[in-house]
Amino acid sequence: MKQTRILMDIPITVEICDPEAREYDIEQLFAYFMSIDEQFSPFRDTSMVSRFNAGKLKEDEWSDDFKKITTWCQRTSQETDGFFFADRDGIFDPTGLVKGWAIFRAAHMLLEVGYENFSVEAGGDFQSFGFNAEGKPWTIGIRDPFHPGQIVKVLQPGDLGVATSGSYLRGDHIADPVAGETLGDIVSLTVIAPNVFHADRFATACFAMGRAGLDFLEKRPAMAGYMIDRDGIATWTSNFPAFVVDHD
Repeated sequence: MKQTRILMDIPITVEICDPEAREYDIEQLFAYFMSIDEQFSPFRDTSMVSRFNAGKLKEDEWSDDFKKITTWCQRTSQETDGFFFADRDGIFDPTGLVKGWAIFRAAHMLLEVGYENFSVEAGGDFQSFGFNAEGKPWTIGIRDPFHPGQIVKVLQPGDLGVATSGSYLRGDHIADPVAGETLGDIVSLTVIAPNVFHADRFATACFAMGRAGLDFLEKRPAMAGYMIDRDGIATWTSNFPAFVVDHD
């Protein structure tokens, strides 16, 4: 059973390959993504993020997701020496990890129900468990930032998570917090991590580091990275090739 919806301004695809898959469970996931958008969208005046930035959200009104996201923003900033930052000009904007959080939580909702074979993809970020409809390991492609619709690498992440940050995906919204300037040398950075939430938050931070982002990942064997610069030259961590499969 597979469905795709446009939510959070991105395509979200849920595929469950267990024989007992129920449409109700997929609907519950889409409802959760809608809830995340309602809480964290900076484009909704009524979202928690917008109300927080307007000084209209009391702490006792914070949702469980909002509490955890704010905590993780602080933690990720500390873990990356400030290269992940959720405050821009005094405005709280946690979008650098919200998508990964939503996918991670959605996947665990399916695990809690008892599903073993499924994938959740949102805007190119990916979490899978078990096997696909053909009984084979799940795969996910890294998009070519210069040629829309083309794939540069196909990955087989197993039960790990995959996330990509890049100017071609979201516009030049990630900046170097030290220099205070929008990055231009790196156009795409894909991170493989123990789950999609960690992949997303570190992809955002390492993209902001520029070329040093791969060095950061190289020192952390639980993660792997693949970077493409504005000249189309790709570099990667030493453990990245283990996840690559052949493709036509």
